[in-house]
Amino acid sequence: MTSQPESVPFAAQAIPFDQFLASGQLPEGYLLSEYVAEQFVERLVHYILSVPSGSYTMAQLSKILEQLDPKAQVFFFKRLKETSPDCLKDFAPLYYGFMNEFDSLLFT
Repeated sequence: MTSQPESVPFAAQAIPFDQFLASGQLPEGYLLSEYVAEQFVERLVHYILSVPSGSYTMAQLSKILEQLDPKAQVFFFKRLKETSPDCLKDFAPLYYGFMNEFDSLLFT
């Protein structure tokens, strides 16, 4: 059986978050649309909240977030807050580092 990822909708594809976090790099042209970026962020939030502590570092996560457009970065923290408000304290340094750049986009 030959796999053809292009024919499989993005939402149905497995995303190798562990590989992306380890390499600090998203493939060129991976997030081609706002919709795909939102789906990626939704799944990234669930991934980081479900893997064991120590599976990634904040520096690794930061490298991935830096590759997202600003709107997707804000969406990441918004989803993180909505999904697990108690975990925000663990992500505070990362949050404030990114949000300082977007003071006009801050959400409550």
